[in-house]
Amino acid sequence: MRTFVPAKNFEESRKFYEALGFASTKLNDKSFEMRLGSEAFFLQNFYVKEFADNLMMQVLVSDLDEWWDHISGLSLERNFHVVPARPPSLQPWGLRVAYVWDPSGVLWHFASDS
Repeated sequence: MRTFVPAKNFEESRKFYEALGFASTKLNDKSFEMRLGSEAFFLQNFYVKEFADNLMMQVLVSDLDEWWDHISGLSLERNFHVVPARPPSLQPWGLRVAYVWDPSGVLWHFASDS
């Protein structure tokens, strides 16, 4: 299953995800496939604020602390004018989660059970 993720500014969003480590493949003028390992989603040149503000994606990682070091070293807030990422913390449902917002307002959970 792959999700379609909206982009308010298509090029800025593509660069944001590439900075995080996603590989991009242009499919057409309105979409890129964004791949991280064996997982992928479609970045679309389409934006509805209410949709983007309510969309959450989760990436399960084996080493969340290593991911946090990577994320925090990217200066996403400065380079992409996004909401500051939140460091990993244990959530009531049992996962440790670091929160990252993309340039369109989509919330990403980088999570681990350890």
